[in-house]
Amino acid sequence: MLQTRVISPAEGVHPYPLLIKRLLLSGSRYEKTREIVYRDQVRYSYATFDQRVARLANVLVGMGVGPGDTVAVMDWDSHRYLECMFAIPMIGAVLHTINIRLSPEQILYTMNHAEDRFVLVNGEFAALYNGLAPQLEQVRATLLLSDGDAGGIALPGQVGEYEALLAAASPHYDFPDFDENSVATTFYTTGTTGNPKGVFFSHRQLVLHTLSMAGVMGALDSTRLMGSHDVYMPITPMFHVHAWGVPYVATLLGVKQVYPGRYDPELLVQLWRREAVTFSHCVPTILQMVLNADGARDVDFGGWKVIIGGSALNRSLYQAAKARGIQLTAAYGMSETCPLISVAHLNDELLAGSEDERIAYRIKAGVPVPLVEAALMDEEGRLLPADGETRGELVLRAPWLTQGYLGEPEKGAELWRHGWLHTGDVATLDGMGVIDIRDRIKDVIKTGGEWLSSLELEDLISRHPAVREVAVVGVPDPQWDERPFALLVVRPDQRLDARGLKEHLKPFVEQGLINKWAIPTQIALVTEIPKTSVGKLDKKRIRGDIARLQAAGGEFLSTL
Repeated sequence: MLQTRVISPAEGVHPYPLLIKRLLLSGSRYEKTREIVYRDQVRYSYATFDQRVARLANVLVGMGVGPGDTVAVMDWDSHRYLECMFAIPMIGAVLHTINIRLSPEQILYTMNHAEDRFVLVNGEFAALYNGLAPQLEQVRATLLLSDGDAGGIALPGQVGEYEALLAAASPHYDFPDFDENSVATTFYTTGTTGNPKGVFFSHRQLVLHTLSMAGVMGALDSTRLMGSHDVYMPITPMFHVHAWGVPYVATLLGVKQVYPGRYDPELLVQLWRREAVTFSHCVPTILQMVLNADGARDVDFGGWKVIIGGSALNRSLYQAAKARGIQLTAAYGMSETCPLISVAHLNDELLAGSEDERIAYRIKAGVPVPLVEAALMDEEGRLLPADGETRGELVLRAPWLTQGYLGEPEKGAELWRHGWLHTGDVATLDGMGVIDIRDRIKDVIKTGGEWLSSLELEDLISRHPAVREVAVVGVPDPQWDERPFALLVVRPDQRLDARGLKEHLKPFVEQGLINKWAIPTQIALVTEIPKTSVGKLDKKRIRGDIARLQAAGGEFLSTL
């Protein structure tokens, strides 16, 4: 390591650790009277929020929660979840955000693996939790969360009901200083095989992530997303990477926050209108649900800025949203990256270009945000050129990347081989620093010795006016190794078959955007495409469904 000049601090200097409690200070300084809203049921000021965080801390300590203990939460997106995102790590405990959309067996695994000792459970999940309770190995106590009358709901080890205990607790708590590298949060990401893997983030990592995200979203004029006068409503589950970390930013800035609970497209539209929401984030499927809601018919959503992540943002969705007044911006990240890595950005050169070119860059993964280093790597660990053409695995370095997988050092070492975090995504990097995700490594289609991007095909297919939703996967082929197979949801009163899809794609072949062998010769028309627990296309399940469909004789197939 380079030997540099380091001067010892003066006696008495306070070694100011980067702790989540520092993020709580700013919101009420800026806007004490701004509101935090939960559905149509709760609204209170930032001053009250600060008191409720202190009350919750007193309740947790009264339950027996100590430093280093893991406290799990099972709830919909709510003001309670926001309070937990602060109070639990601020007393030195670890917040485990449980993915309630996993199977009961997977939830049980994650709770035991994370060594959950205390659990906060929404009454809607009482039956689920009570079924798991006999097999939970370390849970000592539970706390019931409810939106109204909690009568008749009982949990094993229950110490009380959330609101009742908060009302009786002191609104003051002296949150201590401690090591900024202490683990603050953990949650589990599902892969294609094996059990879910636990990622974890320290106070220092979350504070740095928050500061970088606040700067990017508020200072880059071409993609300005959220400032202090915006109204924020997340449409990404709070159990999924802390709702992408944005609630920490919103609280830092004192922004009005609106939490919708369980996602109901009609309610989301109502909240958008009633609370004057200007900024949200979600995966493409959720945005489609909102646009297709009955209450959204003929609605002009002008002024609504939405980050799209989790899955690729295609041009068709971008233009459909723009026609309704919504400004979409693509961003990239993953569970292992806290998650923010890059956001679409238009520099002076692109702003001076055509509208078509600007759209092309707004839907790419974007430019790495400050403090993030991105590169491409081949299978031997060699770095590849950032020329906009060369494809390789996207690898990353940043101060907020998970340092491994909880309790699985071998998998952590694989994640961090060659000193870079491996994303599993195939990408290009260009001279402007723009990341263009071409596919997941496991989803690239190999046909006739050539590699095809399922994401590129999905984007082009989605431009057909009859297509509402599309997923493309590779299926085994005795002659070509693999061939692309398209799963389509067609709009009401529209028709499309494999021949019609071929005619739609032929101009893109002539333009050189794809090769002719990229055109799917088989499609399946379905009413719904399988999704993962966080709304991404579930391509593992799709491949299995197609295999079973073909084995059953190909009913519903359209073949050239």
